[in-house]
Amino acid sequence: MKRFFKFEEYQTSYGKEITAGITTFITMAYIIILNPAILEAAGIPRGPSMVATILTAFFGTLFLGIYAKRPFAIAPYMGENAFIAFTVVKVLGYSWQTALGAIFIGGVLFTILTLARIRTWLVEAIPESLKYSFAVGIGLFLTFIGLNETGIVSIGMPGAPVKLGMISEPAVLLAIFGVIFIGVLLLLRVRGAILIGILIVTLLSYIFKIAKIPDSFISLPPSITPIFLQLDIAGALTWGFFAVILTVFVMDFVDTMGTLIGVSARANLLDEKGNLPEIEKPMLVDSLSTVLGALLGTTTSGVYIESAAGIAAGGRTGFASVVTALLFLLALFFSPFLTAIQSFAYGPALIIVGLFMLEPIKRIDFSDYSELIPAFGTIVLMSFTYNIGIGMTAGFVLYPIFKIFSGRWRQVHPGMWVLSVLSLLFYIFYPYH
Repeated sequence: MKRFFKFEEYQTSYGKEITAGITTFITMAYIIILNPAILEAAGIPRGPSMVATILTAFFGTLFLGIYAKRPFAIAPYMGENAFIAFTVVKVLGYSWQTALGAIFIGGVLFTILTLARIRTWLVEAIPESLKYSFAVGIGLFLTFIGLNETGIVSIGMPGAPVKLGMISEPAVLLAIFGVIFIGVLLLLRVRGAILIGILIVTLLSYIFKIAKIPDSFISLPPSITPIFLQLDIAGALTWGFFAVILTVFVMDFVDTMGTLIGVSARANLLDEKGNLPEIEKPMLVDSLSTVLGALLGTTTSGVYIESAAGIAAGGRTGFASVVTALLFLLALFFSPFLTAIQSFAYGPALIIVGLFMLEPIKRIDFSDYSELIPAFGTIVLMSFTYNIGIGMTAGFVLYPIFKIFSGRWRQVHPGMWVLSVLSLLFYIFYPYH
C-alpha cells in the first residue's frame, strides 16, 4: 500500500494521510447539507438529493485517490448548483430533469476533450484576470443567496429591489448569530468551522424550539429512485438550451483547473514550469464524476478547494482521498439529521463560502483597464443579473474588445477567440424571458 501511493517519495505516513483525509472531509462536509438544500429550490427532493451528493463525492474522491493518486476530494460544486437551481429552473423555467441532461452532456464533452487534451488548451486560453473575476462573482452570488435564504435580506419593490429583512424574527436572529459564530471560529483557526457553525445553529434551533427535532438521527439512507436516471437528455439537446450547456461547460473547466493548480501549489506538487504532472488524470476523474452525478441526480462535480486543508494537515498522496471517500460513504446513514437542517442554519455557511471566494480580487491589476473592465463586468453581471453564466460570457466578449482598442490584441490567446465566439452565440440563443 505504501509503495502504491509512493509514501517514501512524498515523505508521508499512514498517520499523516489519515489525519489529512479526516480534515478534508470535515472542512467540506457542509456540501452534504448545502447541495441538497440549494437543489431543493429546483424541485429535487432533499433526501434523494443528499444520497446522490454523497455517492457522487464517494465514487469521485475514491477514484481520484486510487487512479490519480492525489490528495484531492471531489463533490458537487457550489456555484454550479446555484446556477441550475436559481437561474436555469427558477428564472428560465426549465425542469430539473432537463438541467441534469445538460450536466450529463457537459460531462461527456469534458471526457472527450480531456482525452483529446483540448481541455487544457482552452483553460490556458483564459487570462488570469477573468479567472479571478469568476471566483469573486460567484462568491457574491452565493452570498446574496445566503442573505436571502436566511431572511437577513428580502426582496423589495420596483426602485428598491432588495431591503433589510425582519431581523427581529428568531430564525433570522439565529442566522445572524451563525454568521458571526462561524466568523469567530475562522478567526480562531478552528478546523471545520463551517460545519461546526451549521451544527451549533441547528442545535440551538432545537433548544429554542425554532425547528423540530427529527424523529431519528441515524437510519438507512432514503431511496434515490425519485431522481435516479431521471435526466432529460433529449430536452437539453435544443438550441434554446445551448446557453445553459455552454455555461455549465465554462464553469466546470474554469473551477477545476483553478482548484487543481491552487491546491497542487500548496502541496508542492507542481513541476519547475508550474504545471501539475499528469493533470489529465484528475481532470478525467472530474469529467466522469460529472457524468455519474447527472445519472444519480445531482449537478456538476469537481475538485474542492477545501482539499487544501487536508494538504496543510500533511496529505500528499491518494490515500488521504481514500479516507475522505470512506467518510462520505459513512455519512449516508445520518440522513434524517442532515436533511432536517433549515435554511437559517445552512444560509450563514453560504454567506461565509461567498466570503472565501472574494480573495482573488486582489490579484486583478486595477491599473490596466483592458484587464479590469472585463473582470468588473464579469463580477457585477454575475451578481446583479442573478445569473452566473451571463457574467462569465460577458467577460469572454469584453476581454478581446478591450485588448483590440488597447492595441494589444496579440495578447489574446487563440483559444480565447474561440470562447469569445461561443459567448456571442450564448447571447444570440439565450432564452430571454
